[in-house]
Amino acid sequence: MRQQLLALLAVQPSYGYELKLALEQLFGAAYPQPNIGQIYVTLSRLEKSGLVSVHEISQEGKPDKKVYELTAAGREELTAWLGSPSEGPRVRDEFFMKLVLAPGTGLAERLDLINTQRRHCLSVIRGLNRLAAGERGNKVSLLLIEGAVLHLQADLDWLERCQQELG
Repeated sequence: MRQQLLALLAVQPSYGYELKLALEQLFGAAYPQPNIGQIYVTLSRLEKSGLVSVHEISQEGKPDKKVYELTAAGREELTAWLGSPSEGPRVRDEFFMKLVLAPGTGLAERLDLINTQRRHCLSVIRGLNRLAAGERGNKVSLLLIEGAVLHLQADLDWLERCQQELG
């Protein structure tokens, strides 16, 4: 959740509840929603790491509101995260989070992210094919490699679909 919060803060300074609402709005029911406690714990860690700064806004008759803002170090970490290829399960897919969040940050273009991910998938497929050539007698290993290649081929098809829909 750390990088997702950094990406939202790259769009605009926010307080914790606004960040929770933004995640819910962006990803809907398909993304398991964090509770507000998780968000504030993560924000506290980001502050201690120097990736966000916090200032308080006074509210009459209410507790002060903490507003979080991305620091230069936070922007650097976010840029590195957006520029690196991702791997992971589909519904909570890190790459898809990058794809949805990147345009608002002004730090990465969707097509660039798709192309980086595509190159990564093709590179991994080539490596797996080389690995398979050395595993001719091991059916278990070949099935594992074949499964990984099939997942990557499906990922490549999905990247094409993302480019058509979101490109």
